[in-house]
Amino acid sequence: MGLLELTEIIHQNPFYEIAALVMMAAVVGFGGLLLRQPMIVSFIAVGILAGPSILNIVESQELIGLLAELGIALLLFLVGLKLDVKLIRSLGLVALATGTGQVLFTSLFGFFIGVALGFDTITSLYIAVALTFSSTIIIVKLLSDKKEVDSLHGRIAIGFLIVQDLFVVIAMMVLSSFGIGDQGDGDAWRRVGTVLFYGAIMLSVVIIFIRFVANNLIERMARSPELLITFAIGWAALLAALGSHFGFSKELGGLLAGVSLATTEYREIIVARMAALRDFLLLFFFIALGSHLDLSMLDTQISAALIFSFFVIIGNPMIVMAIMGYLGYRKRTGFLAGLTVAQISEFSLIFMAMGLSLGHISSDALGLVTLVGLITIAGSVYMISYSHRLYEYFEPLLGIFERRAASLDSKRGFALPLDSHYDIILFGAGRYGNALAQALKKTGKRLLIVDFNPEEVMHQRRRGFDALYGDASDQEFVASLPLEGVKYVILAISQHYANLQHEDPRIVLVDALKRHGYTGKIALTIQQHNGEEAREQKWLEAQGASLVFMPYHDAAHYAVERLEEEMKKTLINITGENHATL
Repeated sequence: MGLLELTEIIHQNPFYEIAALVMMAAVVGFGGLLLRQPMIVSFIAVGILAGPSILNIVESQELIGLLAELGIALLLFLVGLKLDVKLIRSLGLVALATGTGQVLFTSLFGFFIGVALGFDTITSLYIAVALTFSSTIIIVKLLSDKKEVDSLHGRIAIGFLIVQDLFVVIAMMVLSSFGIGDQGDGDAWRRVGTVLFYGAIMLSVVIIFIRFVANNLIERMARSPELLITFAIGWAALLAALGSHFGFSKELGGLLAGVSLATTEYREIIVARMAALRDFLLLFFFIALGSHLDLSMLDTQISAALIFSFFVIIGNPMIVMAIMGYLGYRKRTGFLAGLTVAQISEFSLIFMAMGLSLGHISSDALGLVTLVGLITIAGSVYMISYSHRLYEYFEPLLGIFERRAASLDSKRGFALPLDSHYDIILFGAGRYGNALAQALKKTGKRLLIVDFNPEEVMHQRRRGFDALYGDASDQEFVASLPLEGVKYVILAISQHYANLQHEDPRIVLVDALKRHGYTGKIALTIQQHNGEEAREQKWLEAQGASLVFMPYHDAAHYAVERLEEEMKKTLINITGENHATL
């Protein structure tokens, strides 16, 4: 059977097409896993292979687009579940300044680049605006995979991505107003006003829902896990549909749906149960993205695409670093946050498609931006994945992006007294770290907790612990710690870089402590729970660990000890009762 015959069979039924795409994604994804490449790149490659330029499998564009839109709505819903209103208040200035500055910088210089490359004014303006949008989907996915959503740079990135999304909404509304026909400017402004009016109503309804309905409703539905997840999916889809209907995008609607449930105590359960469904549906978004690339146009557009891609990959992070440095953030925080905007968004393609439908631009311009999207997305995936290693490489050149005064990272209430002395420094305030902290507190040891989640730092301080914001992978931060007199440094954080062993934060911390003259002992936590614990323990001891914790094994061992004690007590009681009876 030839390729043409196989393609014809696949096109006979949309089910065959979806089955072929999912299986192809599994095969290509496995190959990417062997090559240590991110899944996003593999899935985009599936879209290119399945697109019209190669295998021509993708025919049900409407069906794939529908699955992709649902995946996007669920992604933003889960982001909203994690979104704390306090985050918006505390990071409002840096989010607004960074988001606005990046949009203005990119659009201005992008326009001049377009004109210099020979594009007409309208096309240059469209391309410039399209280059300003960064992909919230990809950034959140990568930060989630690295468990950096709750870090300071992750929170700042999500903050200015929200600002970008607002610009997207405004740009879409303005552009859509041109498509009303021969209606006058008054009708266009009336349409914008209508969208804002409906948006205010929807926001008010969500606030009322949060205040009076959410907790009681979710508590009742949580009695049935299936019902809870069904409601969560339906609620996310409903608000996304309302957002689309009222003109301010499915994405913001899905985000509002998540925010409306973020105050409930069951949000973590919802996130855990919906994560797999989100990842599966997002597969179709990346397939759709890759299938839009027409390889026949590469020879005429590759030069311009490379120039625009270089501008996005280099220019966007630099403006973010410059703004954050001016606001007083450390160069490391600015660098890690800046790398998240080194790509364009799916909204860029939607924006260009709207311009094409209005007759403002040609299909060549849409193809160009699609190519720029694939180049920048593929590049930024590696940049974000290897962000800490890149920082170590470029760190000597980043001094111009940091003010000499005390950094805002430490001014946010996380500074310690200059005369602080501790017996133990504990990195990580998660479940295992919390348990260790509580146990160590009873021993009377002087303990310092370090965590890269600002909210967790404040939570630990409210509980009476000395807590400090910081990252175990930050060499400069480790050097600033009060290490003199410290008997043990304990690392109890989850491994951020499971596929990048050279960036394992445990080893980075050990190297940093040795480099800065630390003479105490180091305790590390294993990450393997698949029968490889013993081998990982030996490896960590070879790297310099004085003690290796095995959370699951240690907990099981302690549980067995307690069980044996209770069984002995029961046996003694039974024996005593028998003697009494006799």
